[in-house]
Amino acid sequence: MKKINLAIFASGTGSNAMNIIQYFKNSDAVQVQFVLSNKPDAKIITSAQDENVKVLLASNAEVEEGDKIVELCTAHDIDYIILAGFLRKIPLKLIEKYPSQIINIHPSLLPKYGGKGMYGANVHKAVLENKEQESGITIHIVNSEFDKGEILAQFKCAISNEETLESLQQKIHYLEHTNFPQIIEKTIIK
Repeated sequence: MKKINLAIFASGTGSNAMNIIQYFKNSDAVQVQFVLSNKPDAKIITSAQDENVKVLLASNAEVEEGDKIVELCTAHDIDYIILAGFLRKIPLKLIEKYPSQIINIHPSLLPKYGGKGMYGANVHKAVLENKEQESGITIHIVNSEFDKGEILAQFKCAISNEETLESLQQKIHYLEHTNFPQIIEKTIIK
């Protein structure tokens, strides 16, 4: 049986990317073909290489234009693309090549706190400033609009009156690490 090939796109530390790599490391059904980053100094590069996962780089201009990443994904027979903290808008060329096959994780309960500029600490600060009672994560399919694709799953956490940016980030990371790989697996293995 042919394995399902994943490409993981990540821009930073890559804790979610590494969690996915670890989750599928001994899978009979899924393999991570490569990690793509738009930042040559991103921590995910050395972390992925330490796990013997191929790392590819694409400049922001190459990501925006799209041809190079479409070629890379085609050449590696990629079935699904996983966005794990990839801080660039996905080009329409790639979305058209992989309709309903690009999965993103977002650190809020979409449609709240989504869109351009809403990532990481920016999201958590907005949630706290607006005195929300809960936050969480959304795992969704990528379409041509920021954070507007079909929602696959959401997981929530309560926000206490004493919540800090750091404590909320810890809660969100816990939800991401606990749930993202399982939702990917459920989505791609039919």
